[in-house]
Amino acid sequence: MNQASRPPEFQKKKSGSGKWIALALCTILCSGAAGIGGGYAAYTLASKQNTTTSSDSSKSQANTSKTQNRTNIEAVNVSSVVDQCRPTVVEITTEIASSGSNPFQQYVQQGAGSGVIMTSDGYIITNNHVIEGASTITVKTVDGSEYDAKLIGRDAQTDLAVIKIEANDLPAATFGNSNELKVGDIAIAIGNPLGSLGGTVTTGIISALNREITIENETMTLLQTDAAINPGNSGGGLFDEAGNLIGIVNAKQSSAGIEGLGFAIPISDAVEILDELVRNGTVTNRPALNVSLYDYTDTSLYGNSKYNDGVYIVQIIDGGAADQAGLKVNDQIIRFNGKDVSSTSEVKKELRSLKIGDRVPITVVRDGKEIETEITLSSNSQ
Repeated sequence: MNQASRPPEFQKKKSGSGKWIALALCTILCSGAAGIGGGYAAYTLASKQNTTTSSDSSKSQANTSKTQNRTNIEAVNVSSVVDQCRPTVVEITTEIASSGSNPFQQYVQQGAGSGVIMTSDGYIITNNHVIEGASTITVKTVDGSEYDAKLIGRDAQTDLAVIKIEANDLPAATFGNSNELKVGDIAIAIGNPLGSLGGTVTTGIISALNREITIENETMTLLQTDAAINPGNSGGGLFDEAGNLIGIVNAKQSSAGIEGLGFAIPISDAVEILDELVRNGTVTNRPALNVSLYDYTDTSLYGNSKYNDGVYIVQIIDGGAADQAGLKVNDQIIRFNGKDVSSTSEVKKELRSLKIGDRVPITVVRDGKEIETEITLSSNSQ
């Protein structure tokens, strides 16, 4: 079977030159030979900036800060702020074991990122892409103590994860209110850049609010900062001038001549997700199609693939919403909820406006024919 005729689940999409990168740092070791790998993913920026909205979603066990008088960086005693919040940030290292294409050769991919202590008894926030697929997770605190960590829960859609170490009386971060932020507010980033410089502090401002960034088909609404952000900073903290946690660092722009484009998950958006990850290990109240989707692009020389470019179903959960609606593997989704769609991110964006139990029209192409049906959305935990 040649490349052009392979079904979409075996195709891979090429990425562009300038890219949004996940900030976990990776190396790959094989039979004693070492090479540097990149835990990089292609990102796109939707040039959209909205005004902030208020919410009362501060349900975490951490304290909620009061509104602070805003000032400029010169008037802030950064060292005293750092003394307060730096001990709440940890270094994270991971290992992922795989055999690759050679069953007789074991590969160990080592990763590095950051995390923020959420509770004094050892619950730690990080990014999903920092710990995804890890067979071992190690945490190092600011005093040099090292702990084995276990995964409590993770959510790919928001790029959040919670891990746990067996420790007590840890310095936990104080949660701020990211809904009250304004452009120009002070931003202090603390993390583990390059995987070896734990506790590094950089300063800047909040450059923009509500930036829509699409990260591997997941559209996120993030804070933008010009504080220096580097690989290894993923999962680290973004703090305000009072030392309150306002964001979890997760992305930056990587392209020649571009600086000062770092992004963080607003903490007020993360609180409910983190609480549910601690309780359930996953987010259970989100509607889902119960499928795996793939964005296919014909990469053959003459464009003679039997598949059209678009979004395809490559896996279906038995008994799930898609299965019950009669959808099949290799169906191309062309319309969902009355909207034309051509990518996984468009399908997921539409899903976010719906709820569990909604009956939604969906149109797919199967064997060259359009099929219209209706799908009843179920829980993503099914």
